[in-house]
Amino acid sequence: MPTIDMVATGRNIQRMRNAAGISVKTIQEACGCSTPNAVYKWIHGTCMPSIDNLVILASIFGVSMDDIVAVRII
Repeated sequence: MPTIDMVATGRNIQRMRNAAGISVKTIQEACGCSTPNAVYKWIHGTCMPSIDNLVILASIFGVSMDDIVAVRII
């Protein structure tokens, strides 16, 4: 059964953010978050971005949502 690996997804977000030279604040503002805490939770793998925010992240990074979300088979 496939499941989302939140920690690996967070690592993907962090890697893509660093590669693009984009700040957490920029992502926070693009996603409409009032504080950067949500973005840090995504990066640390403690929660997942909403589908809407995944669409925004994919657009910012110039990738597909599949490139961001890490899936593992159990």
